[in-house]
Amino acid sequence: MSEGLFSADSMFVSAVLVMAAATYAMRAGGYWVMGRVPLTPRVRRALESLPGAIIISTILPMALQGGLAMSAGIIVSGAVMALLKKDTLAVAAAVLAVAALRHFGV
Repeated sequence: MSEGLFSADSMFVSAVLVMAAATYAMRAGGYWVMGRVPLTPRVRRALESLPGAIIISTILPMALQGGLAMSAGIIVSGAVMALLKKDTLAVAAAVLAVAALRHFGV
């Protein structure tokens, strides 16, 4: 690996380029596929429910494996979001709650 601030080895650059190409292919493919799917009420309901399903599938494993502090952070985040409707504040409150609980050994 060469020295310098902006140096990178060829394997790293190749990996980034392959991931970028795969990301673009998935996005373009999604537009292509959805251009051929009729938007019936059933399909529309399924697409509208996806964001919630993705969030739950991301958060649930963290809550189950992260222990009490992580679960409390998720609850704090949900409460702040429900009360204030500010996602940045909800994330900040969750991070602070988890950090405080872990600092005190929870």
